[in-house]
Amino acid sequence: MRHGVAAGHSAGFTLIEVLVVLLIVGLLVGLVSANVRPDLRGILRLEATRLAQLLELAAMESRLGGKSIAWTADGPGYLFWRGTADAEWSELRDNHLLRARTLPRGMSLSGLRIENLPARGPMRLEFAPYGPAPSFSIELSLGDARSTVAASPIGELRVLPDAGESSGVLALQ
Repeated sequence: MRHGVAAGHSAGFTLIEVLVVLLIVGLLVGLVSANVRPDLRGILRLEATRLAQLLELAAMESRLGGKSIAWTADGPGYLFWRGTADAEWSELRDNHLLRARTLPRGMSLSGLRIENLPARGPMRLEFAPYGPAPSFSIELSLGDARSTVAASPIGELRVLPDAGESSGVLALQ
């Protein structure tokens, strides 16, 4: 025997032991990198779903309250407005759900179409208390990811998946 090593045994690691250690290290690196890098599509989907729910709430509040409600977007965020009796608009400040919102950093509202036509001027939607609801689509983008909030003329709101996502991910609101 040489220095405490039994005859027939070497003093190294077996191939299986080395592969198990490499597998564990690889899994840990994968988990750390997944936690460090946010899922852009997930963040975008969450924000699109929030916007769809808020727009649905604004339309419902307009019908129930008997006053028009508008949504406007400017660069990094969006606001909700209420029509007043003298045909003016005032920012909604008494509703904590329909308050001014700021989009996550790097996200933008990249397009608005009303009745399938590109919106002219600033992004603005109006929900009237009477009459048909407008059909519209709002595109959100974050990096290469895109998501669309779309409303049909009967008021159904959907978050449409990016072209790179599965079409089974439709979120009917």
